[in-house]
Amino acid sequence: MDNKKFKKLDAIGEEKLWEKFIRSNDQDIRDYFVVKYAPLVKYVAGKISMGMPSNIEFDDLVSYGIFGLIDAINKFDPARGIKFKTYAMTRIRGAIFDELRSIDWIPRSIRQKAKQIEVVIAELENKLGRTVDDEEIARELGVTPEEFQTLLSKLSGTSMLSLNDIWYLGDDSDELSILETLEAPENMNPDILIEKQEIRDYIIDAIKKLPDKEKKVIVLYYYEDLTLKEIGEVLDVTESRVSQLHTKAIMRLRGRLGRIKSNIMG
Repeated sequence: MDNKKFKKLDAIGEEKLWEKFIRSNDQDIRDYFVVKYAPLVKYVAGKISMGMPSNIEFDDLVSYGIFGLIDAINKFDPARGIKFKTYAMTRIRGAIFDELRSIDWIPRSIRQKAKQIEVVIAELENKLGRTVDDEEIARELGVTPEEFQTLLSKLSGTSMLSLNDIWYLGDDSDELSILETLEAPENMNPDILIEKQEIRDYIIDAIKKLPDKEKKVIVLYYYEDLTLKEIGEVLDVTESRVSQLHTKAIMRLRGRLGRIKSNIMG
């Protein structure tokens, strides 16, 4: 879109443009929104890239995210009273993770190890009735605490992907990812939101029960939208330590929520 046309549409105002776009599905307006919110795609891709191995290119993440932005533009409904930016971030992030999952970039051995740790944490905490620490997890895995920390660093990419896993499986309109529940539950149809409130409560409760630093990482990263580096400055720890805390928090959440999900559906 040329700059002159962009400025002309920009002068109309976003609220009126959404009204017109919903009525007409005008391609120029769609292009306007793509250009306007393209920096949001780069921002989301940048945050995700921090938890990815070096073979995952930032530009590839951006290209995956553009599809999510277009999807968000096509499906956004201003009448639901939510900000487009909030809605779009969930769609962009989801599109990136969907593509990462489709290319199966995580080695099977890493997936298996991540699942093993999730199971170990869930079983230990269920057995002891409390949050378990690193030493207890490492001992159960048969590794040293240092080896466990190294393992967490290797698994950081899997934890980023985990938040986009579907919690509830049913019709397309009933799908709910952990990520959507954490970030923007208002994005869902109001009727579905009421139905899923109980699940959201489970997830919020599980977050509240995380160890203090892990809980802070989740809140700062997903609610306050800080980068791993910024979180490290807040907590006075290294960026790699923040990544380890994030990975451990997600595995703890998935272990707990997996047990709850089995009970609900089982």
